[in-house]
This record gives sequence, C-alpha cells and structure tokens, in this order.
Amino acid sequence: MKAVVMAGGEGTRLRPMTASMPKPLLPVVNRPIMEHVLRLLKSHGLTETVVTVQFLASLVRNYFGDGEELGMELTYANEDRPLGTAGSVKNAEEALKDDSFLVISGDALTDFDLTDLIAFHREKGALVTVCLTRVPNPLEFGITIVDEEGRVERFLEKPTWGQVFSDTVNTGIYVMEPEVFDYVEADTSVDWSGDVFPRLMKDGKPVYGYVAEGYWEDVGTHESYVKAQADVLEGKVGIDLDGFEISPGVWVAEGAEVHPEAVLRGPLYIGDYAKVEQGAEVREHSVLGSNVVVKQGAFLHRAVIHDNVYIGGHSNLRGCVIGKNTDVMRAARIEDGAVIGDECLIEEESIIQGNVRVYPFKTIEAGAFVNTSVIWESRGQAHLFGPRGVSGILNVEITPELAVRLAGAYATTLKKGSTVTTARDHSRGARALKRAVISALQASAIDVRDLENVPLPVARQQTARGSAGGIMIRTTPGVQDSVDIMFLDERGADLSQAAQRKLDRVYARQEYRRAFPGEIGDLTFPASVFGSYTGSLLRAVDTGGIAEAGLKVVVDASHGSAGLVLPSLLGRVGVDALTINPGLDESRPTETPQARRAGLVRLGEIVASARAAFGVRFDPVGERISLVDEKGRIVEDDRALLVMLDLVAAERRSGRVALPVTTTRIAEQVAAYHGTQVEWTTTSPDDLARVARMDGTVFGGDGRGGFIIPEFSSVFDGAAAFSRLTGLVARTQLTLSQIDARIPRAHVLRRDLATPWAVKGMVMRRVVEAAGSRDVDTTDGVRVVEADGRWVLVLPARAEAVTHLWAEGPDEASAEALLDEWAAVVDGGGDGSGDGSGD
Repeated sequence: MKAVVMAGGEGTRLRPMTASMPKPLLPVVNRPIMEHVLRLLKSHGLTETVVTVQFLASLVRNYFGDGEELGMELTYANEDRPLGTAGSVKNAEEALKDDSFLVISGDALTDFDLTDLIAFHREKGALVTVCLTRVPNPLEFGITIVDEEGRVERFLEKPTWGQVFSDTVNTGIYVMEPEVFDYVEADTSVDWSGDVFPRLMKDGKPVYGYVAEGYWEDVGTHESYVKAQADVLEGKVGIDLDGFEISPGVWVAEGAEVHPEAVLRGPLYIGDYAKVEQGAEVREHSVLGSNVVVKQGAFLHRAVIHDNVYIGGHSNLRGCVIGKNTDVMRAARIEDGAVIGDECLIEEESIIQGNVRVYPFKTIEAGAFVNTSVIWESRGQAHLFGPRGVSGILNVEITPELAVRLAGAYATTLKKGSTVTTARDHSRGARALKRAVISALQASAIDVRDLENVPLPVARQQTARGSAGGIMIRTTPGVQDSVDIMFLDERGADLSQAAQRKLDRVYARQEYRRAFPGEIGDLTFPASVFGSYTGSLLRAVDTGGIAEAGLKVVVDASHGSAGLVLPSLLGRVGVDALTINPGLDESRPTETPQARRAGLVRLGEIVASARAAFGVRFDPVGERISLVDEKGRIVEDDRALLVMLDLVAAERRSGRVALPVTTTRIAEQVAAYHGTQVEWTTTSPDDLARVARMDGTVFGGDGRGGFIIPEFSSVFDGAAAFSRLTGLVARTQLTLSQIDARIPRAHVLRRDLATPWAVKGMVMRRVVEAAGSRDVDTTDGVRVVEADGRWVLVLPARAEAVTHLWAEGPDEASAEALLDEWAAVVDGGGDGSGDGSGD
C-alpha cells in the first residue's frame, strides 16, 4: 500500500515560525514534524509515499529528497494553488490509482497503530476509513458520529459548543480505495469532510470510522507546538529520540558539549553539537536544536530553541520559541508564549513580553521593552562600524561569510591592482577569518601583503609603507569569543568617519567588484618585518641616556604578539630588561580585566623584588601598555597618561598634546605648567591620530593605556611608548612614583545608561536645553561646564543603544552627584538644575 503525506499547508496560525519555513519542517525535539510522520509510516511498512506540496514546496523537497536517507521512496505532487484536502490528493491520482492508499497529514504528531487501521479498513470492506480519536476540546476539529458497526453517521466541521454532539474527532488520517477519486473534481479546491464524505454517505457508500488509541496532536497553534515538545520529552508519544539519555529524562545528542557545572533538570533535549556553558541552567521541557550555544548564567525553562541559535549570558527564556539563526544577546528576557522568528537579533537587556510575535529578520534594540508584535519593521544595523572596527561574536555575528562580504566591499572602495596589507593576532579565529579576507581581496583584483601574526603597531607601520590600506583581525579586548575586523587607511590609521560611511554604503548595497581571471590579485609575505620596525623606531625615538643610567625594567609580554618584537628591541635600546610571559598562547588571545589586574599585581611583585626602575605590561596585540612604579604599585591608566604627559611636556617645553574630551582637566594644568597646550579631540581614535599628525604635536594619549609618539607614528604604539618612557625616565632621573606624586589627584567618574535608538536625539536635545546658560562644548557629544569648574560629558554611543556619561569634580562625592543629576536628565526625570549647577 502507498501513503500520501499532505505537506502543502501554509500554517498561518503558527506564524511567525511558518513565515519562512513550511509547517511540516517545524522541528519537534530537533526533527521536522514530517520526519516523525515518515518514520511512523516506514515502521508500518508504508515506504512508497507521495508528498503533496504547495507552500514553500522547494524547501520540503530539498530537505527530504527522494527519501533514501530514511529508507523510503518519496515522490512529490506539486500544487500551483491550494486545492483543499481532497483536491491535493486528486492531484496525485496518477500515482495512487492502482491500489488502496493511506492519507496522513505531514504536520500532526502521532503514534497510532496504522497497521491495525489498515486491517480494520479491509475487514469492513470500506471505501473510506476515517481515523478518529477522542479529545477534550473538539471545537477546532471535525466531529464524527459512528454507529455500533463503526459506520459513519454524521460529520460536522469545526462546530460551536452549541453544536457539539461528540468528543470523537477526525484526525485527517484516512485509508481509501481508488474509486473515491470519482467523487473528487480535478483542479478544484475540494475538502474530504465538507464536500466528498457527505456525497459518499448520501450515495450509501461504505464510509467507516476507526477510533484509534494512542497519541495524536494537531500541531496547529503555538500552544500545541510547545505542548508537543513536552509530550515527546515526557514519553507520552511513542517516537525515538536521537541521542543518549545521560540521566533520567536528560537527552544529549552526538557532539553536544555540556559543562559539568551546567544545571540540567529533565526532561529536556540538547541537540547535536550544541554547547551549554558553566553556570547555565536548562530546565524541564526545554529543547535545544543543533549548534545552539547557551552562555554562562543563561536560564531556560520550557524554551524551544531551533538550530544555530546563540543564547547570551544571563539571558532568561521561559515558555518561548526561538527561530533558527537568531541571536539572543546578554541579559535579554523573553517571556512565556513569545515567538521569535528566524534570523532575528535580540539585543542586550531587552525584554519581550509574553505572547509577542517577532517576525523573521527583525532587530530588537538593546534595552527595549516590547509588548506588541513586531511584524513590519525591517532589520538592519544603523552602523556597521563600532569603536574598534566591525566587532561581534565569532561565528555568531562575525562569520567567514560576513568577512568575505566586508573584504569585498573594502576592495571595491580601492582601485584595481592596489595593495592591501593583512595581519592578525595569535588566535585561531583571527587566523581563519584572515584567510577568508585574503581570498575576497584577491578575487576583487587586490594584491595582498600578508604579515600573518604581528603586533598591531607593526601592522600599521607596514600598511603605511606603500599599501592602499590594511585589515587587521584580532580578538576583542577582554572578550574571548568576539573578534574585531579593523580597517586601516594608507597611513596605517583607522579609517576616517567618511571612509567608514563609504564602506558602509558599498556593503549595504552589496555592490562588490569582481576581478576577471587575469586580474586576480597576488599574495606575498614580506620578510624582516620586525627588524625593519625596530630600526625605524629607534631612529625616530630619543633613547639617549638609557645605557648610561643603567636602568633595570621588567617587561611583561602577556603571552601576546608584543613578544615577537621585544627581542629585537630590548637589546638595542640599551636597557637591562627582564622579560616575562614571552611565549604566544593561542588559548588566551585576550585577557579579561580581572586577569589583566592579576597580571599587573604579579608584575608589581617582581618589580619590587628585583628593585627595577618600573614595570610595563603590553596588551596582547602590543598596542597599549600598563605601568607599575618602582615600588611595585600599579599606576592606573588615567594616572599613567598624566605621568607620561608630564615627562614629555617637561622635556619639550612647547608644542601641542592631543587628548580626548573625556580626559581629566588636570591634564591642562600639567601641560600649561611646562609650556605646552592641549588640543581636545573626539573619542574616536582616528580623530586623535589626525591631531597627532599635525606639525607641533608632541604627544597623544587616550587614558586607557594608548599612547601616541608623533615623532614615530600617529597611532597607538606600545613599543614606541615604552621606548620613549624609558628614555625620559633615564634622563630625568626621577622615579615614576615621584612624578606621580607631584601631579594633582583627578576625580573623573563614568556611567552608562541604556537609551533606545529612537530617543537618542531627543535625549541630547534635553541635555542642551537643561544646560541653560552654562558653558557648552560640542566637540564630541555635549560637555557642560559648571561655574565652579566641574563638568559633565554626555555622549551617545555609536554602535549601542547606550548613552555614556563622564563627570569630574574636586572629589568623588561631587563627581558622583553631578553624574546623578545629569543621569536624571538623560532618563527624562530631571532638568539639570540641581544644587551648585551654576545657574
């Protein structure tokens, strides 16, 4: 006997899940509903099956193919338009006209005994046997009455409670003889229960009803879809689960990785190659699809997660459904009954209320509170670039495919035959992405100079030597699973805002240039990169007096790429250096703030015991440095900036220093004392580099360990800053603690406030209005200066739904009070007219 699987419905009640996926492909415990149906048919010997398809038909055909993987023979009958339950089977008449056949829905979950149903049909000599089951609520189904012999007496489709005369409903499973086609018109929308069966009964044809025992669930609503998952996990339906039961009710598929300290409370299912991190909690009736990642601290209960979903740390998901390829970021909350479509982005700390529907390809902004369905709004980032280039979670937000498109867009902004320098840090992720980038550049008629693993300052310097631009890929500082794709201009500096916007436009329009076969770019690997860099550095930076001073320093390479250039640098500087942690460690391409702090504490202990002049710790890509004084005490980054400024300004006695507007105004006092002046820049590194390139600029820094030594380069460079600092300390013959002690204490505090994108403009207008008659500086954001010299800076983040606030006062308490006052303005609850406001 052949079977017919009805797989053509649109599943409108299940949207947004079925907006981009046909209902039969919706997964139930990590297998499509229709696959469960086909396995049931096979178990009862029904291996020859015709599948009727209409809505998103190609997806069904592509998934199941000819059925060989399931050990079945599948053919397809395609409908150009919906033909109804009977019309679609009539459409497959050519394949079914020779023998009895069974009809079953491709989107109902059941374990009925089909062999017994077929035997009943043959025993009764029926033309049609309708498979029936008993349900507590028959309103959504067709009610059927049968007599003592099992013959059908009456049908009623989807009754009201006033019309209910039975709890026995039609399951949509039938066994039929080919003669039934005589009662079905071709190419017309016809239904079995409403059109064909009443005619058969009127003509006295044998139509029987078989009341089946077992499980049956018409997966037609979101509630029934979630219930079906729970029923499978509870063992209420007789189907096999693909995986291993590692403890009672806890099923884990092949390749899944569950941390021993993750909390699992079954029954639940974890799909193949999924990953559940330490501290995550997955509770009853949750289903994780293939390749799902659940980060530390996340909580899931009765959550159904489709394939390739990322669940960020400390997020909370209850009773919801998450479509495939969706990213749920840190601390997001999704409530009971919510359904998120495919390929959505749920940003940090957003809240999606119960029963909300988010349709595919949508973005929910960070911090948003969503209590109505999101259907029409389009997805799309406002800006591709963040503060460190294009950043995101590796293989979640930043994939090889994205890297190829970005590199293709960048190449399109350059002339054919141009040269681009590529480099990376020592992480495996950066290595893999760089290969994708190189291929895309070459395919766009760009020659590539690949430096492989080098410190970021070396990549910048090499880019400035004849390249049209550069691409550096590194692990995001402090975030182990994220990467930054940094685009450099012909000077090795970060792309300007205008160049970023141009790249943004090309990427958004997807207008990528492709080379003809004879134009494919070349790939070369420059030699003697580190020697060339060191030679240039020592020719430009004054290291006089170091050898005579007999300085001893401790240098921590922090297992990063700075260790590659230090051997050729330290010997030629003339300093007695003890180098620690010089080897590359692929497993630690970056360090958390806590690890960095612990490393500085250890460095301080070594400096103190070795009686060294100071200690310096490089970041993993050699761009920034942190300092420890001769007593082993950590010199905080903001203080290190002032120490360096004091040393440079005292030696130069003139010129300009470039500092971002977030820097303490004590820097102005230090600079003025030595006859130099401060030029305030925006917080963007490319703006700092712009001022550093100007004639007369003697120093630049950002207060976060980044220093610019203009005589060598206009970008942050840890090795150049170290060399310059060593020379200054040697010549002044002052210790770092002595220099630090003569600089006044600064009290600058920072706070971040969640601000939806839609109200950012209104927030800044409120700030300007609240400033009143105070001095206002709009170099970057809005800086409001009080009459007593205190100031606050309000700056909307470029790539996040966040507003940054900085405030400075004569002490911590006054700076904190100023932050509180202006935070109220940003949140809409204040007017900036608190005590001491200077009005």
